[in-house]
Amino acid sequence: MQGLHLTADLHQCRCDMAWFTNATQLGDWCLEVVHAVGLKAVNQLFHTFPATAQGPGGITATVLLAESHLCIHTWPEQRAVTLDVYVCNFGGDHSAKARGLMFALTQRFQPEWTEQRSLDRGSES
Repeated sequence: MQGLHLTADLHQCRCDMAWFTNATQLGDWCLEVVHAVGLKAVNQLFHTFPATAQGPGGITATVLLAESHLCIHTWPEQRAVTLDVYVCNFGGDHSAKARGLMFALTQRFQPEWTEQRSLDRGSES
């Protein structure tokens, strides 16, 4: 079960507000970038939450990958995003693809600052 788990918290994102609130736009782009880095989407769910007194509702975007998953959660009222990319490396090392996906996601939202973590999962035996 060896794999790589990447997370990022993006703060004060400078991208257009549609990236926080338009699930169709974000979802279509996620599928494009997953394919572009060489991963395989096998299912997806893109959900927009209702507006609140604080502002428009955010999005939860999940792409189930043959290699594992991508999850995005947006908070438009805070201009914040959390990212979660996990790839298992069964049958091949997908670590570079996961890092490429995380890079593309971070660039899309244009954060002023990020908190990123990387966790090697499982054993190599």
